[in-house]
This record gives sequence, C-alpha cells and structure tokens, in this order.
Amino acid sequence: MSADNSGAGDSMMMMCCCASCGVAEAGDVKLKNCTACYLIKYCSIKCQKDHRPKHKRACKKRAAELHDETLFKQPESSHLGDCPICCIPLPLDLKDSSMKGCCSKVICNGCNYANQRREAEGRLKHSCPFCRQLAPNSQIESDTLELADRVKANDPVALRQMGSRCHMKGDYNGAFEYTSKAVEFGDVAAHYYLSIMYGDGQGVKKDEKKEIYHLEKAAIGGHTNARNGLGCIE
Repeated sequence: MSADNSGAGDSMMMMCCCASCGVAEAGDVKLKNCTACYLIKYCSIKCQKDHRPKHKRACKKRAAELHDETLFKQPESSHLGDCPICCIPLPLDLKDSSMKGCCSKVICNGCNYANQRREAEGRLKHSCPFCRQLAPNSQIESDTLELADRVKANDPVALRQMGSRCHMKGDYNGAFEYTSKAVEFGDVAAHYYLSIMYGDGQGVKKDEKKEIYHLEKAAIGGHTNARNGLGCIE
C-alpha cells in the first residue's frame, strides 16, 4: 500500500472511530465532530479532553484555515440582504431604501413607490407596503412607539436602531447594551457597530481583539465597510 493510500486510510479511520479510545460508531455509540476543526470525532467529552494535548496543534492549524476560508470567501450578497417584497438585493446606498418602524423591514424605494401609486389609484389610506399596517398619525409616534414595540419583541434591526439613537445622544452605555443584544440575535450590522465601540472605548473598555473579532464577523456577513476596514488593517 502506498503512503498516500495509507494516509487516506488513517483519515477514514479517524472519521469512523473515536480519535482517543478508538471505539467505532455503532448502536448507542454516537461520535461527535471536533467543533473547531471537524477533522476527527470523539465518543465523549472525556475522550476529547484526554486527546486534547495530542490534537491541539493540528486543531488550531485547521481551525485557522477554516476561519480564513470563510473570511475571504466572497459573500453571496451584502449584509443588507434582499427587499422582502421584490426579493432584489437592497442597494448599498441607504438613501435608496427605508426601514419601516411597524415591522422593522427595509423596503427598497421601488417597492415604496409602487405602494404609494397603488394607494393613490385606489384612494387608500397610507400603510406599510410589507405588513399593511396603517401609517401612524404623527412622525413621533412612528419613530418612538413603533420602534419601542419592535425592541420589546427583540427584533434585531430595531435593537440596532435603538442602539444607534442612544449613540447619537451620547448614551454609549445604552448603545452598547442594545447593540450587543442585536448581535446576540444575529444582526450583521450590529457586529460592525460593536467593533467601532470596542475600538473607540465607547460604552465599554477598549479591546483590540474584540474589535477585530466583531469586524471579521461583520465582514463574513457581507458588510462592505467591515471588509474595507479589515483590508486597511492588513
């Protein structure tokens, strides 16, 4: 058997058996991947801990490779995603779309215009083009009450928006709290704003590692400014 075939055989064995004790997956024995490198499997946490000293170097190397592959891969779209009505990617220029406070959906200007035309032709009351909720009586009600309702519902976009408002008012502690919560619910843009806070020490102690961490998370999610920021750092 050649060296290449022997290496391939060893790799197959590592994926079929516990890397520590060698037990094969069968019956009640279920093997789980090393969540950092996905190169090997273990039958228990004990086996994983026992095998850690032998696997640590290879694990870190492969984990770093996987991280770089994800980081430098071209995202399918920007962090803004698609308009929920026409399903066309939202423009990078924020002036060409708007967020609706009633449902926290970002709608492109084209769909906003189509909705306004529909209402004008049918002599209908103005409503949200997505959820059809009637427009509030005043701008204050729209900006404050509706956003507050979405924040209570833990809407990540609303949480980020509330964080931005706190930041503009100089309430950095509040901004950090809302933005961190938006990150917990998976908002990509919130990662970018959190990286700025860690970099500037606003509402939190300066931390370069966490700044880069959140910048990378935002870049992986397709945030153009984050990708540009990482490029400048490099």
